[in-house]
Amino acid sequence: MKRGGRLAGAVLAILVAVTTPAAPAFAVPYEQVEGTGSTWSANALQQWVTGVQATGNRVVYTANGSSAGRRDFSNSQSDFGVSEIPYQTRPDPRTGVVEEARREFAYMPIVAGGTSFMYHIKVGGKLYRDLRLSGETIAGIFTNRITKWNDPAITRDNNGKALPAIDIVPVVRSDGSGTTAQFSLWMDKQHQRQWRDYCDCQGLTSYYPRTGLQVAQSGSDNVANYVAAGSGNGTIGYVEYSYARNKNFPVAKMLNRAGYYVGPTDHNVAVALQEARINTDRSNPREYLTQILDGVYASNDKRSYPLSSYSYMILPVAADDRRMTPGRARALADYAYYSICEGQRNAGQLGYSPLPRNLVQAGFEQIARIAKLAAEDRTDKDFANCPNPTFDPRNPNVNKLAREAPNPPECDRQGQGPCGAAGGGGPRPTGTASPPPGGTPQGGVPSAGTSPSAGTSPVDADGDGVADVDPETGQPILAGGGGGDLVGSATEVAAFRQDGGQWVPLLAAGLVLLVVLLPALVTRSLTRRPGARR
Repeated sequence: MKRGGRLAGAVLAILVAVTTPAAPAFAVPYEQVEGTGSTWSANALQQWVTGVQATGNRVVYTANGSSAGRRDFSNSQSDFGVSEIPYQTRPDPRTGVVEEARREFAYMPIVAGGTSFMYHIKVGGKLYRDLRLSGETIAGIFTNRITKWNDPAITRDNNGKALPAIDIVPVVRSDGSGTTAQFSLWMDKQHQRQWRDYCDCQGLTSYYPRTGLQVAQSGSDNVANYVAAGSGNGTIGYVEYSYARNKNFPVAKMLNRAGYYVGPTDHNVAVALQEARINTDRSNPREYLTQILDGVYASNDKRSYPLSSYSYMILPVAADDRRMTPGRARALADYAYYSICEGQRNAGQLGYSPLPRNLVQAGFEQIARIAKLAAEDRTDKDFANCPNPTFDPRNPNVNKLAREAPNPPECDRQGQGPCGAAGGGGPRPTGTASPPPGGTPQGGVPSAGTSPSAGTSPVDADGDGVADVDPETGQPILAGGGGGDLVGSATEVAAFRQDGGQWVPLLAAGLVLLVVLLPALVTRSLTRRPGARR
């Protein structure tokens, strides 16, 4: 080989070396993992499934209810489960079932949120968006003590504004549900006499005792669909806020102990969960990291949403777990890590609330136990690489989202308002919202505190002649409005992984070297060819 050719070859070899990513610390390829369970947290879980696809990770999640998720995991029919409550060692008061986990497992909190009361009431032919309900009234509605929308208790909650004299149709869950368990636990703790007289039981149940005009639906999505249907006037159902937000349907503002009616925003949930107690007894894996919510229900912070809680991933941790091959363990560990870090960036936009720092730290420890099954090193998975919006690098002991939560407006104080008493969607106070999924559902919702873009026009999806408004901010929905970032691009996601991102500066350096040296090398090579003019 001529000298010019050898030099060109050497440069090319250098370029290949510097632009090729270093071999990862593991050689185990991903295998598909499968999970089942909670519909309460399903919208977040499915978003995270999409988020990890760019890295080649394949996760399938089936939202079949928390009870089914716990059962599937116990029977080794899934790789992970998701539930709002732990395995129940006491008989369910409705079914008598005592649950047993037949696999070694660990709980890992994955997302927070508010169980909300999505409703459908037409006033003057328009969807009413200003409903306020106390806890006592909510319990009365779902135990058939309050059966008409013009009931004096509802009128009192709404400061004298009477709603139409139509039947209330509560929409409850027909399947075993973590949402039902959390709702019934709250009623048993806060409105015990009403609940126990109705249910003839003590404590929570995952299976709602349907009676009267109540309608039962399987899964949160079907509850939301039933309420939102054209025939749904008069209905009210309990779902995680994400479902109402996705459908641009209103949820009731709930009266808290401080005397304010508040919604289940990411900020208000973060404030409320500062009062949650988390079990920190590592010696008891069946209780470790589980939640006790009495303090949440009784919070005196006027920003606090009373029905706030966490959802959990149930993870396999036994070295001899028959489903956990190294490839599945690697896939599950990476999915779980993405969920509690990158995925938390978009929790508010999805209708949830991101995890605080202490639970993310606990999550790292649980993920490390799975990673060992794949012989992986997870020392690089730390707070520095975790873009969680509750983290404040300057003050790691403070929940940034809760600290920045705005106070509710005075028109939402008991005895005042309601803030949009005209109904049908008038202006509302802003300042508490995150952009909705994709930044612009149903034509675009401007973020709180922003102005509509030039050339936008209001959306009237139901044709009632009144502009639709965002259920959280009360701002008009605009066609063609600006959007927010929901998920990172494939490049961003890949760069976030431990085996990516580090080679980008080397690639840039290699390209610069190529631009500088290649012309000279080509010229030199040509001048040395036989017969070339010297």
